[in-house]
Amino acid sequence: MFEGKSFLDIIQIGGFTMYILLFCSIVSVTVIVERLLAIRSRMKKAPTDFMARLSPLLESGDVPGARALCAEEKTPFSAVADAGLKTCGKSGEKIANAMDRQITVEVKDLERSLSVLGTIGSTVVYIGLFGTVLGIIRSFQQIAQTAGGQGGMDTVITGIAEALICTATGILVAVPAVIAYNLLTKRVENIATDMELVASETADLLAKD
Repeated sequence: MFEGKSFLDIIQIGGFTMYILLFCSIVSVTVIVERLLAIRSRMKKAPTDFMARLSPLLESGDVPGARALCAEEKTPFSAVADAGLKTCGKSGEKIANAMDRQITVEVKDLERSLSVLGTIGSTVVYIGLFGTVLGIIRSFQQIAQTAGGQGGMDTVITGIAEALICTATGILVAVPAVIAYNLLTKRVENIATDMELVASETADLLAKD
């Protein structure tokens, strides 16, 4: 049915809805790649490795050295620990609150653009169905306008098959978007949990000073 047709020809068969789906696909891939690279670049080391270097400094009371380590690491964990170190000498509650606020900031940064990915994953299938409905309507209109409505079953089947391109494309765009959204969201949740553990341990170490 689509033999000899180029990618552009297939898009044109699906109508303007295919251009919307193509745009959503480009945005989805861009967000997935950008978030993967962003998270990977910020997660250079495991939180256990960071705390293994931070704990001896705090136990010896070397707060400046600990802050220098945080500045060197440049990870969400080090940012959270540094927020607590900035308030060193204040009450345990203020130290904990400072780190909690930093966790919120870090999570918000890690989740950037994920809502776009989730929205694309949950809506492109419906956009594809909408395109298919429009394609079927257009197909029947063409049949009615030719040969007194006697286009034949082959004409009907061909029109519906071409209209279903939009649904197939919508599913093709939605599946990777939903999978990536779930995986990235879970990854951010795990990082948030690790940051909370780092904050808790850092607060305990500062309380000993």
